[in-house]
Amino acid sequence: MVKKTGKKIERSTTLGEIVKDFPDALPVMLEHGLHCVGCHVAAFETVEEGAKVHGMSEEQVDALIGEMNNAVKGKK
Repeated sequence: MVKKTGKKIERSTTLGEIVKDFPDALPVMLEHGLHCVGCHVAAFETVEEGAKVHGMSEEQVDALIGEMNNAVKGKK
């Protein structure tokens, strides 16, 4: 289910926006250990903040965002 929004996921995208606008990115987040989609802070926490709380490096955050955007576009 790819939702065409014309937007892409960035470091500043909130987890709540991902749940609402980019549902195809959720499995990627889960694969990376980010199970925060159901967390009470998901409405206002950004991808970057959530990833860093889980110990991800700058490079890992960039890779995560790239993978999520590819999933949203229907690419592997």
